[in-house]
Amino acid sequence: MKKKSYSEILTTWREEGAVLIDGVFSVDEINNVQKDIGKIFKGKKGSIPKIKKHGGSPETDADQFLNFENIPFDCSPALNLISVHPQLINIAKEALGTNDIRLYQAQAWAKYAGEADFEQSFHCDFGNHTLTVPSEMLHENSITFLMYFSDVSEKHGPAHYVKRTDAKKIIDVMPKFLSGREDYNLQDELFPFSCSTAGPAGTIFAYGIDIFHRATNITVNGGYRFAVTSCFKKGGNDTIGYTAWPYHQIKPWNIIFEHATPEQLNCFGVPLPGEPFWNKNTLNLAQLRYPKWNMKDYQL
Repeated sequence: MKKKSYSEILTTWREEGAVLIDGVFSVDEINNVQKDIGKIFKGKKGSIPKIKKHGGSPETDADQFLNFENIPFDCSPALNLISVHPQLINIAKEALGTNDIRLYQAQAWAKYAGEADFEQSFHCDFGNHTLTVPSEMLHENSITFLMYFSDVSEKHGPAHYVKRTDAKKIIDVMPKFLSGREDYNLQDELFPFSCSTAGPAGTIFAYGIDIFHRATNITVNGGYRFAVTSCFKKGGNDTIGYTAWPYHQIKPWNIIFEHATPEQLNCFGVPLPGEPFWNKNTLNLAQLRYPKWNMKDYQL
């Protein structure tokens, strides 16, 4: 995969709603995230793949998400902060046309051969990211980064997707999808335009909530796929959501607070230094909640 320039990434994103990116993560970052994912999923291994003989379109089921967990995790900062990597933040800001972004979904996701048939039908993510439909103003939607932290060939379950310009070649593609997600005729129309996201560890698939995509099955014995998802929206855009971070307050947030920059914390909704939220009382209380948080940037 030829490395794309920053401008090429953004141009493709705006035109196609999806783009493959490489060269963002260092070898050390990739290796450390791999170790963390192996740790949180307790060193599980792949076995003999499950292969279903579908009579129609593949279906989504719960077993496909057995190892799909929200951050933060009781592991190193590597996995906990990779979803707010500075380069991802920069791309998200440019893609959404704003300097004020929020992370509304971030999960570690491991798939192992033998746990499920991972094959799915083409679908769009707006179904569980918004109660309405995708906006015609791209900056009012969101950007999702699906990041691979293991080598993913066609036998390791890469996501497949349809470029926006190709989807538009299908008459009434979105009305057809809303009328019946598993509609066999629509799936047959989408399949010829299928593109693969397969690539080495470190490959990133950036896409929008209006982009048709689907999971494919792991078909190699002992196969597995390590991934992290990271979804950003404009700050204040209440039409899109997924995770209420405070709901997960019993998780080890201290790992993130102790290692993240103010810009990274702001992606979770933590006010930036200098914002009116911060005063002597809120600073003292926040320090009590996270005793090892270095709050020097927030001091008045």
